[in-house]
Amino acid sequence: MSVSDPILERPHDPSRDLSREDRRVVTTALCDDLAACDDADVDVLRARLVEVNMGVARAVASQYRNRGVDIDDLEQVAYVGLAKAARGFDPERGHDFLTYAVPTIRGEVRRWFRDSCWMVRPARRVQETRAQVTACIEELVQELGDTPTSDDIADRLGLPVEEVDEALAADGCYHPSSLDAPGSSGVGTLADVLGDVDDAFTRAEQKASLAPLVRGLSERDRQTLALRYFHEWTQEQIAGQLGVTQMQVSRILSRITAQLREQLGDGMLAA
Repeated sequence: MSVSDPILERPHDPSRDLSREDRRVVTTALCDDLAACDDADVDVLRARLVEVNMGVARAVASQYRNRGVDIDDLEQVAYVGLAKAARGFDPERGHDFLTYAVPTIRGEVRRWFRDSCWMVRPARRVQETRAQVTACIEELVQELGDTPTSDDIADRLGLPVEEVDEALAADGCYHPSSLDAPGSSGVGTLADVLGDVDDAFTRAEQKASLAPLVRGLSERDRQTLALRYFHEWTQEQIAGQLGVTQMQVSRILSRITAQLREQLGDGMLAA
């Protein structure tokens, strides 16, 4: 099929996408023509390739909805990625255009998030690796004719697979959702489904951490703690029970709490 084919010549209404089959046929024809054309027609064919596949760019952009960014902005960035794919695609390699274009568009959207939309930025190392990974994916898609795996990317960049996976996972949620946003079921808001801090969990954690340490204390130390913090006796009452002075009781309690704090190592005990 040549550029003069009726399907290619009919005007494209940006508000109405071609069917999937029409898009495939037209895209294949354009790629064939690109492989055979002279330099004078390259820009025209690439522009048509972009126009025909704008629906694909919008579909990729829609995958990044609900991240605090307007969908119109996402689509504009996706169009930029589509244009880059049209310029970078080499039809002589024999690969399908969309196999190359979709990762390129996705990479452009992710790069835009990385550079413009982080609310909380990841470590610089992760950001730099993410940039390398994105560029590498575009190269490998062109070479392999398919989306590369983490192992493929790691081999090309000479990085551990774990670092590649960490970088790929850095898409994240770049902007927090509003607590006033509607809930997933359409009823109530996000704030309605968020749990509150349960003090019982904190107390349970404290008891679980302290119990073995308290069991390791001497019998008199355990008795002193029980009288002071469970029975809420005064130091004067404890001194009378133990047959020591009130000052000695104060020193015993200070020693015990200091010992427990050191063993816990996380400041869990209140002063």
